[in-house]
Amino acid sequence: MTSNAYSLEVLKKVNLTAAFNCWLGFEIIRAEGGEAELRMPWQDEATQYAGFLHAGVIGALIDTACGYAATTVAGPVLASHYSVNCMAPAVGQAFVARATVARAGKRQVFARADVFAEQDGELRLVASGEVILVPVDSPAAKVPSQAA
Repeated sequence: MTSNAYSLEVLKKVNLTAAFNCWLGFEIIRAEGGEAELRMPWQDEATQYAGFLHAGVIGALIDTACGYAATTVAGPVLASHYSVNCMAPAVGQAFVARATVARAGKRQVFARADVFAEQDGELRLVASGEVILVPVDSPAAKVPSQAA
């Protein structure tokens, strides 16, 4: 882990500064060593016309989980590209995104994530995706200091 890598405690504070993440109820469950896990409760406001979780929200879960996984090894990052593969209708009491860093370089970090629908304690894979992230010297948004 590099000296500018973020801890779980710092990422939880960062997450609270992101209005979109708060609106959707993103909760960071785990973030360490190039891995991260997010959880989001069902939100009626986040559905598409047929009542399934909107693919844009699925993309946001993938992007955010991969970003948090990347920050545990590379410090602050920005997404430069991401892809989403929707495999099944996303309906559940909650959603879990699990991300891992495949490779972290000085200029790019490659990560992937799976998104699961949670129903009565059971997880069902509904989507996967990949994100290319770029380490940045200083974040453009409000990020709490490591000492906080």
